[in-house]
Amino acid sequence: MPELMDPRLRKQVIEYLSKKGYNRTEAMLRNESATQDAEGRPLTSRVEDNGGSKYGKGLELTRVWIEGNLDIYKKPELRRLLWPLFVYSFLNVVSEFYIQEAGNFFNAFKGYFEDEHQDDLRRLQPIALPEHVTDSEIAKIYRGNKYRLSLSSVAFFNLIQFLESNDKLGGSVMVMILQTHMNIVTVERAADESRSLARMLGRAKEAEKFPAEDEGIPGHNAGSANTDRHTTSNILTRLKLGPLPMEQEMLEDVQAELEEEDIKNPPVEGQSSLVQEFERHIKREDSEDAPARTDIPLPPSKVRDVALEVQKVKENRDRFKIEGRTGGVGPAVSVVMFTFHNTYEGINCIDVSGDNLLIAAGMADHYIQVWSLKGDALESAFPNVPPEASRKLIGHSGPVYGVSFSPGIAGPTQASSGYSQVPSTNPQYLLSCSMDKTIRLWDLEMWTCLVVYKGHDGPVWDIQWGPHGHYFLTGSRDRTARLWSQDQIVYLRLFAGHEQDVDCVAFHPNSAYVFTGSSDKNVRMWQVTNGVAVRLFTGHTGNVTSLACSLSGKILASADDQGTIILWDLGPGKLLKRMRGHGRGGIWSLSWSAESSVIVSGGMDGTVRVWDVAEPGNIAGQGKVIGEGGTGTKIDGGASAVQGSAAAGSKKKGKETVVTPDQISAFPTKKSPVYKVRFTRMNLVVASGAYTP
Repeated sequence: MPELMDPRLRKQVIEYLSKKGYNRTEAMLRNESATQDAEGRPLTSRVEDNGGSKYGKGLELTRVWIEGNLDIYKKPELRRLLWPLFVYSFLNVVSEFYIQEAGNFFNAFKGYFEDEHQDDLRRLQPIALPEHVTDSEIAKIYRGNKYRLSLSSVAFFNLIQFLESNDKLGGSVMVMILQTHMNIVTVERAADESRSLARMLGRAKEAEKFPAEDEGIPGHNAGSANTDRHTTSNILTRLKLGPLPMEQEMLEDVQAELEEEDIKNPPVEGQSSLVQEFERHIKREDSEDAPARTDIPLPPSKVRDVALEVQKVKENRDRFKIEGRTGGVGPAVSVVMFTFHNTYEGINCIDVSGDNLLIAAGMADHYIQVWSLKGDALESAFPNVPPEASRKLIGHSGPVYGVSFSPGIAGPTQASSGYSQVPSTNPQYLLSCSMDKTIRLWDLEMWTCLVVYKGHDGPVWDIQWGPHGHYFLTGSRDRTARLWSQDQIVYLRLFAGHEQDVDCVAFHPNSAYVFTGSSDKNVRMWQVTNGVAVRLFTGHTGNVTSLACSLSGKILASADDQGTIILWDLGPGKLLKRMRGHGRGGIWSLSWSAESSVIVSGGMDGTVRVWDVAEPGNIAGQGKVIGEGGTGTKIDGGASAVQGSAAAGSKKKGKETVVTPDQISAFPTKKSPVYKVRFTRMNLVVASGAYTP
């Protein structure tokens, strides 16, 4: 046992340290002296007097009590308390100069949070001195804001009662953190449907540790759609999610064309006319729920734009209708798969044109290759240039990570239309982005580069055309997304706010909003007119790899590299549900049906999966399928998924992944990661990938 220092000698040492300016050593000695009596013996009447170890004892006391609680409170609610208690306790231990205790505390408890808070743990771990707490960005975020959390009133009452009854064992330390650093919102079960007994029992059965929707610090790893960290209000920006209205002149031209088409080709019995279809589903006029036409300036409409709208009406009327489940059985969806062979992992990205005639692949060898899906030779508008089976577009000085065809649709041929001249509705341009930090615009008639856009300060990972053309969106390693116009070489808007790379981007159907997904596991929604973030969606446990907004404009689908798809209700900013079935490695593409009732997805696990957007209800069976590598056999949801898994497993044993009841069907490939999936306007799914033996 070490000798106790004489109190008089201790006082002299403290005075000496103060005189010489050894402030840190002086503070540590004073802290130690505060917990000793006149004879130098430790005072241990309360855990709060035990130096830095008081936080560890208080947190362990709370953790053990939570783990022994009822499941309906433990899993969906009380466990969410442990993370903020851990963070604020750790920062307090460091701030109070208990250096060794801080390291012991961090190592003792970090294992409980590694699955969900890996990034924050990595940023907290280097903090070892009080000045680190002052300088660290992550410490500033937590200590400068109150951590928000919702608890049912019963769970909160039981928690406080337990901590107060064990105040001398560490309860008062935890109560202090709750009062100082947290904003606990108590909710009555009857007032909030998400806190009902049935919903809580259902959530208690989930094995995953997902963050709650209203949890955390807004603007950081929070579950709130409010992006302002310093606000105390839960009122969100009102969104205008309705379709962008048509120009009046264009509206009249489209109606006239449809009337002429109805006279020329009258609808069959039981089929609506094109004018009726346009009035009922397609026609877009000014409304309070839609952005104004002046908010999104577009070039004046041309004959081609009118032809595009007319063809959209035709396809909307004649499409294969996808309805909801009938007797628990999902709708039948057909998938056409285009597979590249002998690529030697050289393909980075793929896109299929809106008219389903062209396919483009971005290569690791710095070029883009374009083919005809019909096998036809591709002609050039340049004279004396012979047709070629494919076109190679060369210009980038780094690997190509994204390609995107401009909006287009399969139009009528000259013979079928009966007109001598038919305006082309095929895509006119192709965009590409690369490791070389540039974006290129390619002409699909001359097969040449028209413009090089520069502005990003890092590799550009993704690129997407807007739904009406003219504008396009990019995401980059420089943690920003940028909005561009094809007729200007300088970007129009800069969207900054993500803490890591912007890996995927998407447009809202009315072009008034854009979405960005990042490696920081967050999804942000931005307003195009002013570049301000209007929603923040968090809840992913992996990097966000794909985004797609429904054609109705009301729901956003986001996917991550952990094999999870999340649906978000844009208006209230709420999480609707999670869908799981893909193996890990990334869901690389999402697409919505014309009715916004079904989603199709494809990814690294080599499967194309079809999902029901509606709540699954009492659908029997939590099927399992092989997560890595398929067999080419279709797997239906429910009970048949289990049979499909057994059949697949008999040939090759693979990693099994639990499938939620939302899955309608799955189409495994033969070791071909799926790069792109897309619903056509006729509700046929077109998928593409590269075979990897």
